[in-house]
Amino acid sequence: MTLLVVGASAAGLATVEALRRKGYTDQIAVLGAEPHLPYDRPPLSKQVLSGQWEPARTQLRSAERLSTLDAEFLLGDAAVALDVRERTVRTASGRELTADEIVLATGLRPRTFPGQSDLSGVHVLRTLDDALALRADLLSCSRAVVVGDGVLGTEIAAAVAGMGVPVTLAGPQPAPLAAQFGPSVSGLLAELHTSRGVTLRLGAAVTRLDSRDGHVTGVRLGTGEVLPADVVVVAFGAVPATDWLEGSRLALANGVVCDSRCRAAEGIYAVGDVARWHHEALDVTLRLENRTNATEQAAHVATVILGEDRPYLPIPYFWTDQFDTKIHVHGTLFADAEVSLVEGSLADRRFVAEYRRNGVVTGVLGWNMPKQARLRRPDPTGVLVGGKP
Repeated sequence: MTLLVVGASAAGLATVEALRRKGYTDQIAVLGAEPHLPYDRPPLSKQVLSGQWEPARTQLRSAERLSTLDAEFLLGDAAVALDVRERTVRTASGRELTADEIVLATGLRPRTFPGQSDLSGVHVLRTLDDALALRADLLSCSRAVVVGDGVLGTEIAAAVAGMGVPVTLAGPQPAPLAAQFGPSVSGLLAELHTSRGVTLRLGAAVTRLDSRDGHVTGVRLGTGEVLPADVVVVAFGAVPATDWLEGSRLALANGVVCDSRCRAAEGIYAVGDVARWHHEALDVTLRLENRTNATEQAAHVATVILGEDRPYLPIPYFWTDQFDTKIHVHGTLFADAEVSLVEGSLADRRFVAEYRRNGVVTGVLGWNMPKQARLRRPDPTGVLVGGKP
């Protein structure tokens, strides 16, 4: 028996660790497109970008610890094709890797503007190298614009402001994360950013990048307004990294489509940001982009590979740290939900809010109250079912 993990990511590493922990003794190989050993991505937009952490601190395990896993790490060589029937992965260097079981953990790739790769001063933030390149540009920057009013965009804007760089956050929503949090909490987030020096230009989409002599000079909004900048960060979302799977005959639709066991085909599984699986308790297909899911889903797939037949039934969860504020979300939030405070207060900037739809609690949000929010999380096998989307 042999196993191949495609993606030297947190999810990929967690799969290997869970298998070894549960007694899997056969051969394992891990294929990674980047040259780095597995590292943690959440700190990239916060501690690494701000300079609080050295890059080495993001490494998930030391080389010595990884050696105890008895797994071969094949790094700096991206997967380019998959033969499902033969369970063979072809790589950019021409390798052909065949295994009895394959776990897909290739994550996401950032959305971009047409032609942005030809301009200097324009960045995305997905990899460790992305974070280091962006930080280097920001250290000599006079003004920056972050395009994207979601989790990543707001985290980057907070980090840039903390570096003392004048920064504008642009996006189509009326307030940061309005679609996820609803008007009251997103309005509070807008107040937090403006109080810390972030300029908000929200409610209008960015239509293009302006440039001169191959360097970005600003972003143009749908209103015609131009926001000048010598550094622009494009952070308006990401898509599952499944391009290399076109023609593989796997079902691809906003990720690798899997059953409730995270199985995409016989002997082939998907974990982490790239996996879209059937959540039996919610009776919907989900794809979750967060670090916690990457680890939990990998551990579950390990049990399935080892013969345990159970559906994967997590409670959706994500968190974000912005300035000195920690926001934790359990369950599913809807922008049109009825929101009520059940602990703390808005004035104190410490509270837990419940989100109800049709009278049923579908999710909770904790603002600087992580433990209290976790205690109130809805159960996907019970309460959350009634509020399923």
